[in-house]
Amino acid sequence: MMLDNDTIDEETALLSRNNEEQRGATPLPKAQIGIILLLQLCEPVVGRSIAPYINELIGGLDIIGGDERKVGYYAGLIQSLFFVTEAITIMQWSRLSDRIGRKPVLLFGLVGISLSTLLFGLSRTFWALVISRCLCGLLNGNIGVMKSAIGDLTDRSNRAQAVSFVSMVWPVGSTLGPLIGGSFSRPHERFPAVFPGQFWIDYPYFLPCAVVVSFVGLAFTIALLFLKETAPVRRKCATSHVRSSEGPVAFRELLVYPVLISVSNYMAIAFLNITLSALLPLFFAMSIEIGGLGFNPPTIGYVMGVYGLCNGIFQMLFFARIVQRLGTRSIFIAGVMGFIPIYLLFPVMNIAAQRFGVSVTVWSIIVLMMTLMAFMDLANGCIYMYVMASSPNEHSLGATNGLAQTSVSLARALGPTISTSLFAFSAERNLLGGYAVYVVLVMISSLAIPLAVRLPEELWVEKKGNGTENSH
Repeated sequence: MMLDNDTIDEETALLSRNNEEQRGATPLPKAQIGIILLLQLCEPVVGRSIAPYINELIGGLDIIGGDERKVGYYAGLIQSLFFVTEAITIMQWSRLSDRIGRKPVLLFGLVGISLSTLLFGLSRTFWALVISRCLCGLLNGNIGVMKSAIGDLTDRSNRAQAVSFVSMVWPVGSTLGPLIGGSFSRPHERFPAVFPGQFWIDYPYFLPCAVVVSFVGLAFTIALLFLKETAPVRRKCATSHVRSSEGPVAFRELLVYPVLISVSNYMAIAFLNITLSALLPLFFAMSIEIGGLGFNPPTIGYVMGVYGLCNGIFQMLFFARIVQRLGTRSIFIAGVMGFIPIYLLFPVMNIAAQRFGVSVTVWSIIVLMMTLMAFMDLANGCIYMYVMASSPNEHSLGATNGLAQTSVSLARALGPTISTSLFAFSAERNLLGGYAVYVVLVMISSLAIPLAVRLPEELWVEKKGNGTENSH
């Protein structure tokens, strides 16, 4: 059924900036948010730790038949499988957290991450890698549940401040993950006196997996001991046959305009983000002759680590200020548009490397690209705020985030395979000199802009469990 603009405006009334400014900001529960952020840090640390060595790992398997140009196909598939399987279960994990609470679901997810990561480090065949990545996605729905927990602990008056910390977590994790992966891979070659045994020769990528699992274990212990339940308490009806108005809404009631337009934009930027995240380490790892820069795993880890650290500091210090000054919608639109110049810099870097080698010119372009990426990353926090504000009521926040993360997981499942396969296909067929991949990605980025401008200027009014406005 189509909704006209008047109906949409009536059902999704927007808060005015004047009313928002008149209310003081609610103090953040810093200890609890700190624990949630620590748990959220586990996600990028584990996920990004494989970035420095995944292409080298795939390159050493028989499946590519010694053809380096085919690495992109399989590396993208490995990264996509996690999101495919996550999409199957994340909605169920999120809805379960609305009913039994966030904490037990989060703790189980940490166990799932740990087991699957250890299996990944012990994998010696392509299909073993596939199984480990699928298990990681199936057993872990934490990304949606953690965002629900942040929503439980915040309101409109302090959410931008909280999101600035959330926005910092992913860059910090993207710093630690690649540093761990690049520094501890192949320890028998880099630290032969410390790791001399045959085990480290047979399993050259187990050590970085073990290190990140140790980090996850620490986070699990802290959460087990100190994390309080954040899910809103549901008051039961006097009679069992009467439906409570304060419980999670049915799935079909989530499919309203605020949720759909927010989730659609979340999907768009998540797809663009993951294509970039998958393409960048592949571009760094491939030789200059086939369109890359020829970096080794430690160099890739250090470059991505430094970027993640600088980006994390930038998000923490400036996200809330920039959003308050320029507006959530404006920042999001600018972030989506930022992908176009970012993708155009890839061929510029390779051409510069062919002519001058990996020189000051190339490094200057890398710095420029990563500066643009930091500004683009502001958009992730903005759309996160739109999604949380779109929930039908506070008891459906988990379901809303579950729907969002399911949709985003599907987009993220496609992104790595598309970008890395396009890179491999462009190099293999020498399409547009090997640069056809960037033309396609620029065109896809352009398609996200009309969707972004459909977001409202202001966030939607949040609803309490009984359907009333939540003015905090």
